[in-house]
Amino acid sequence: MTRVTPAPAVVAPSGTVSPVRMTWLHLKFQFLETVRIPIAVLGNMFFPALAMFFFVVPQSDVAQNPVFATMAVAGLALFAVCSASLFTYGLGVAEDRQLPFDPFVRSLPAGPGPRMVARILNGAIFALFGLVPLILIGAFFTAASVTLLELLAGVATILATAVPFVLLGMAVGYSLTAKAALPVVQVVLFPLAFAGGLFLPPVAFPDWLNTLSQGTPTRAGRDLLVQALTGADAYAGAWPVLIGWTVLFATLAVVAYRRDEGRRFR
Repeated sequence: MTRVTPAPAVVAPSGTVSPVRMTWLHLKFQFLETVRIPIAVLGNMFFPALAMFFFVVPQSDVAQNPVFATMAVAGLALFAVCSASLFTYGLGVAEDRQLPFDPFVRSLPAGPGPRMVARILNGAIFALFGLVPLILIGAFFTAASVTLLELLAGVATILATAVPFVLLGMAVGYSLTAKAALPVVQVVLFPLAFAGGLFLPPVAFPDWLNTLSQGTPTRAGRDLLVQALTGADAYAGAWPVLIGWTVLFATLAVVAYRRDEGRRFR
């Protein structure tokens, strides 16, 4: 009796998934993962708003001056974005690296690009969420006032300003454990916020601190944001400083990612 072996089935190669589709899938699941922990969202939304309500609104000289009030909103808005970027990526990436599922995802043939882009977009979404209560308090309890065009320009500026802090957060997250990332983020965030004029306007700085602060990404972002919202000119080196820090932090993030990849798997 002759045994007939069936010919192996020919499986058509599956179509490749576009990078845009992969980025959307990563963004979708990262967004859902974040909103499942409401305190992570609410904390970022209400801390800057409370600071605005308790430290700016009671000061009538600031709150009732349209320019000063708008500057105060701009500074706290940038602080909210910087905080969200550093904590989301610095701690979030470090915590993800401790999960068994993370090395599997990173070993998939899609590559790191879609996942990193999705992280940036996810952070931008929650950064915008954090601006909502701050803008409402500024609108209803202070004399801050901007046109719709100025508001849109301010949103675009603040998203561009967030990029270097997203990259810095990634560099921290891929370099350190979650326990080490938390104090490092705190040590980095608050000195940059003070030096950048996010809590105290730069006009109150002594000359040496004013000169020093112009080399920080927070001061560059703050002045560019104020320029978008009020029309006040930013100092000449604001864009070069912001771009320079962006390139530096991007390099650190890539180096940290490659080093972590080579250390944990090949």
